[in-house]
Amino acid sequence: MTLDQVTQVVQVCFPQVYLACHTRHQRKRSTEHRVSARDAAILAHLDQERATLPSRLANHLSVSRSTVSEALKRLAELDYIARTATNGDRRMAGAVLTPKGARVIRDTSVLETERLRAALLRASRVERAAIVIGMTRLAEACRRLSE
Repeated sequence: MTLDQVTQVVQVCFPQVYLACHTRHQRKRSTEHRVSARDAAILAHLDQERATLPSRLANHLSVSRSTVSEALKRLAELDYIARTATNGDRRMAGAVLTPKGARVIRDTSVLETERLRAALLRASRVERAAIVIGMTRLAEACRRLSE
């Protein structure tokens, strides 16, 4: 497939996944996990293994560094993230997602867990493995784009 063909497949398929599985919109300002929409967005941009710098999050989310720092402090108090030194420099504390934070993402994701699971159950084991590989590689390429 050409790059244009792959681009078209992603552009056609992603909205179909989103439409079929997106969560019904809540009117609440925060969830049972005590996270706002902004907190959920921050969590969704973190990884369980690779630390992300607050300045990078602030830039990507188009909010001030102080806003991100305040949110990260609160998320750390809730044990949804852990702060970690990056490159051995304690002044450059990045954020990593904790297992508890990963559960919050699952529960607050724009893709409703049960609807997504129901869709994935309709795929074979081989197809699910291909989905995991494809989505992981696409996400990694997107992260490299923003680096």
